[in-house]
Amino acid sequence: MAVLENCEPKRVFHYFEEICKIPHGSGNTKQISDYLVQFAKDHDLKYVQDEMNNVVIYKPGTAGYENAPVVIIQGHMDMVCEKRPDVEHDFTKDGLNLSVEGDYVSANGTTLGGDDGIAVAYGLALLESDTIAHPPLEVFITVDEEIGLLGAVGFDCSVLKGRRFINLDSEAEGSLWISCAGGLSGVSHIPVTRLDAEGEKLTVKISGLMGGHSGAEIDKNRANANSLLGKFLHGLDEKTDFELISVQGGQKDNAITREATAEILVLEENADAVREYAASVQGAWREEYAGTDEGITVTVEDEGKQEVRVLHPTSKEKVIFFLVNVPYGVQKMSGTIKGLVETSTNIGILKTSENEVMGSSSIRSSVETARDSLSDKIAYLTEFLGGEYERQGVYPAWEYRKDSPLRDKMVEVYEEMYGQKPNVVAIHAGLECGLFYKKMEGLDCVSLGPDMKDIHTSEEVLSISSTERVWKYLVKVLEALKE
Repeated sequence: MAVLENCEPKRVFHYFEEICKIPHGSGNTKQISDYLVQFAKDHDLKYVQDEMNNVVIYKPGTAGYENAPVVIIQGHMDMVCEKRPDVEHDFTKDGLNLSVEGDYVSANGTTLGGDDGIAVAYGLALLESDTIAHPPLEVFITVDEEIGLLGAVGFDCSVLKGRRFINLDSEAEGSLWISCAGGLSGVSHIPVTRLDAEGEKLTVKISGLMGGHSGAEIDKNRANANSLLGKFLHGLDEKTDFELISVQGGQKDNAITREATAEILVLEENADAVREYAASVQGAWREEYAGTDEGITVTVEDEGKQEVRVLHPTSKEKVIFFLVNVPYGVQKMSGTIKGLVETSTNIGILKTSENEVMGSSSIRSSVETARDSLSDKIAYLTEFLGGEYERQGVYPAWEYRKDSPLRDKMVEVYEEMYGQKPNVVAIHAGLECGLFYKKMEGLDCVSLGPDMKDIHTSEEVLSISSTERVWKYLVKVLEALKE
């Protein structure tokens, strides 16, 4: 029996479970893209699949809606692949292990991919239905949104005729998102040199952090393990002598890093000093992040006496300096929209090789000049240390549109259904709407979606009841878009 068989709406959850069986992490979307194409063929629907694996499926309007303006239903097919350290899961081969507890669907120990698998499921259920009244539809599903909106960047929008655009990549029922931040990934390469050394090898691990989405949760006072690792190494350097072998933390720069490690080498008589310092900073950090990230844990594992290649003292100093000074968190709040983060950054990936330490930061801002200024700051820090800096995946902000007939109609439908206005808000997270708004003249965009929690983490959950309510609302909106 299917795990989600008893969840309503049945066809939405049927398709959500089907796509959860298919590996679809960012950069690994060919299989799910082909699944969408096969769906179109099976339902005798026209489609476009481009060389990047983006897919558009077309459906004519139902009776009475044949000449209504086309509506684009849009989301992305890729998911962020994160898992708990104790979970064995190969995201390139394995489907997700779904479970239902109360009102929530989750994937045991891994990300669920509700962001944005639910958009795919909604789209397929709409395309399949022969009872829902709707205008002509273009169900448009992109690839590699989570690693820089790459599918949207490379897509030829001339195959889209619609100018009413409903994005289904939101995670808050009752909210209509009408503006978002732009961003980029700032990648720093710090060169290092090494020398041979012998001593007691210790692995310092910072874990137990909440993590979360580097846009939606950046203002929740959650710690970043990579930033904490820099603080730890700097403080330890003042307490006792040690050599640095490597630093490592995070897999995605759009996820707040939950775990980071440093391999160090010490004289045997200095090992206790490292353990004592780890215990002291753990207590201090739990107090500092009380109420938001009090599960911070610092452990020290002794791996015995070894001969290893360590960083030259100058390289060690450069790496620690970089980690201490690379910015993390909210940099500026909006001066025009109360409570909105304007500019932020997240050092989400940290890797060490023989010759360099690499750090990748997700930089977001609703103001392009502020985004670029923050990027320049990290570039200057990197180059000051003799490194190289590159900008990747640059995407624009989605600017607020004062006149939006689509937004007005969606607010009207919401009021009719629920007797109150929805929240019409700008957000700090990035959405593909910004790119399409720039590429398609006259585009009228609104984003919505069901309640999800802890996206981009192994604790991600999707609300079943919210999914049903948003589905009913989406159906009503389409029925109302006859003119």
